[in-house]
Amino acid sequence: MSTAVTNTAPTGERQVQHHPKDTLLRDDRLPHIWCPTCGIGTAVSCFVEALRESGIPEEKCVVVSGIGCTGRVAGYLNLDSFHTTHGRAIPFATGVALANPDLHVVVFSGDGDLVAIGGNHLINAARRNMNLTVICVNNFIYGMTGGQCASTTPETARTSTSPRGNTEYPFNVPYLMEACGASYIARWTVLHIRRLKKAMTEALNKNGFAFVEVIAPCSTLYSRRNKLGTGYDLMKFYHDNAEIRHGANTKDVGIGFQTKIIVGKFVDITKPTFLEKYQGKTTGGGK
Repeated sequence: MSTAVTNTAPTGERQVQHHPKDTLLRDDRLPHIWCPTCGIGTAVSCFVEALRESGIPEEKCVVVSGIGCTGRVAGYLNLDSFHTTHGRAIPFATGVALANPDLHVVVFSGDGDLVAIGGNHLINAARRNMNLTVICVNNFIYGMTGGQCASTTPETARTSTSPRGNTEYPFNVPYLMEACGASYIARWTVLHIRRLKKAMTEALNKNGFAFVEVIAPCSTLYSRRNKLGTGYDLMKFYHDNAEIRHGANTKDVGIGFQTKIIVGKFVDITKPTFLEKYQGKTTGGGK
């Protein structure tokens, strides 16, 4: 639990010590479902700190998640939130953003939900430059539903549906997002907690479609099946193999199986959002 009771008061009265993130977490929902050494909890912790640093009032932030391990995030955050159907987080979020443009709408979900099942919604929201912050936790697998091969699974990696190694080409997600027109694109691992928090803060304050890819381990299914070692081994791999390259050509940042991972801020541009263009056209007397 996120609170603890101690007897350290001089009078012997019990003191309740609250975790500094308590106000933004629904501790009545704890303990959470995530496995030991899963990176989603770290991503949530970074997001909570980023939201505070962004200056956005909590009552003005809405979090939308889909289905999957990361899809449970919306239920653990003490914010207005939606837990939607599989692959449909972005359409729900788009509706919220257009219905009330004063809100900061965040989509927080996994690679299977956003890039695969919800892929068409993802690319069109980026194309339209919808005013959304999208945080995609990429663990290279469908974690909640049995460890199946995903659209981000590196070639040769083993999953429950590719026991002899994946033969499909995976998405290079930052490259996909830039090709579709996203205004902000960054990628960090869950080892880079300060840099990840900074990227999330920038994404929250970005006008337009902002996308942050979070590389995180799935220790129970992906890592175990591929014999990648302990939680310490997983973090050490990120430490030894992540290369910070701000402004890198996203065409060159694809991820192979146990190869170097290029991280950094790749895209940060300014252009009109969907709503700004729409309002400009409709208020300008166009027929």
